[in-house]
Amino acid sequence: MSAAKNKILLVTPPYHSGIPEISGRWLPLGLVYLAGAAREAGVEAEIYDAMATGDGYPEIERRMGQTAPRYVATGAMTATVGDALKVLAAAKALDPTTVTILGGVHPSFMYREILESPAAVDYVVIGEGEQKLTRLLRTLEQGGDPAGVPGLAYREGGEVKVTPAAPLIEDLDALAPAWDLVDWPLYSYFVIPDSRFAAIGTSRGCSHDCAFCSQQRFWGKAWRARDPLKVAAEVAELHRRYGVNVFLVTDEHPTRDADRWERFLDALIELALPTHLILETRAEDVVRDRDIFWKYAKAGVVHISLGIESADRQVLERLGKGMEPDAAPEALSIIHAHGVVSEASFIVGFPDETPESVRATLKTAQRYNPDNANFFALTPWPYGGMPELKPLIREFDYSRYNFIDPVLEPESMSLKELQGAINDCYRRFYMGKMLEVMTMKDTFRRGYLVRATKLIMSSSFVIGKLNPWGGGR
Repeated sequence: MSAAKNKILLVTPPYHSGIPEISGRWLPLGLVYLAGAAREAGVEAEIYDAMATGDGYPEIERRMGQTAPRYVATGAMTATVGDALKVLAAAKALDPTTVTILGGVHPSFMYREILESPAAVDYVVIGEGEQKLTRLLRTLEQGGDPAGVPGLAYREGGEVKVTPAAPLIEDLDALAPAWDLVDWPLYSYFVIPDSRFAAIGTSRGCSHDCAFCSQQRFWGKAWRARDPLKVAAEVAELHRRYGVNVFLVTDEHPTRDADRWERFLDALIELALPTHLILETRAEDVVRDRDIFWKYAKAGVVHISLGIESADRQVLERLGKGMEPDAAPEALSIIHAHGVVSEASFIVGFPDETPESVRATLKTAQRYNPDNANFFALTPWPYGGMPELKPLIREFDYSRYNFIDPVLEPESMSLKELQGAINDCYRRFYMGKMLEVMTMKDTFRRGYLVRATKLIMSSSFVIGKLNPWGGGR
């Protein structure tokens, strides 16, 4: 009789910002890939999505006690790092011999801050995680020295040790996501009735220079793509085996390679699956694909998000956005002409922001008229990008670095005034959309937006934010 395998419990931190949860429960694709990487090392894996289940720390501790894993791993963005550290601390409190592993964007850059604190973290995986996790687990299982594993940070003799960087994964299609470990009934996209919701990646990275974005730095400005036919086959397999009918494309820039993206659309059209796709891309790519945009709709793309950020050329240059302002309204017109739902994001809270400039951003959003609009607070990351903004940062609680809560105070506005102005943008934009949505002739788009609006308006978080007499810091 063979000995039982050691186990790794992959946990999502139970962080809730109030906005993403309104429209669905989102599958943690990164953990699905990491579970596959653990299997490559001969370690049994279990995925525990505490964010999706709504569990708190008592439930997390109970699950860890029942699972008794040798390894507990979690990932973090800046906003979620506090909760990620609490998860690992809970694992150590239950069993001090548990090996704790932390990855993600924030730890990849802030590993010294984490490891020089009393945080209960044994290893920080720096950058792309799958191959590094496999090597780390194999090394620990064999009693080897982690110094030989590239892309790690850890403590040794009271000092932080950092191993040499590892190259990015060359063949993304060689990775083996552990789809069978997903608790599928957890995941649904509330805007589409009776949906089962998955996330897929068709590429990784972004080669653009947006100053406010962490992704281009995390991926080293590299962009790597999967074989479009293999991605389409994965969509078909997830639909057939698990009943998935809504897919979030998690790529930073899925449409970068026009020929590859068209091959992906053609493959989905040939499969003729009853599935829907949600994705984010750049306005210029939509304009580029004007003549084939019918393929987007026929392939099942139902929702496209654009990072418009501003209509001001100087602001776009300051952000490193590299976009012509005229591309945004043209892209939105193309999207709407094909019955696809549009979403656009705008950034406010610059150092020279004023109530008048925020209202000008709102007027731009109203003029462009996307179906949905987001008004994000400019958020300088603690690990770089726009360091000149540091003197204006007033909020140092990382949990508020979520684009929803302002952390940077403009020279002419207080944080409270900026939050009120952002709330007012949301309130005025969506109040102004109600008649248009209710009288929309496109039945799919109208039904989609009506359901989305009902979800937003029934959210206690949104009600608190948008109530001009209520709370919402």
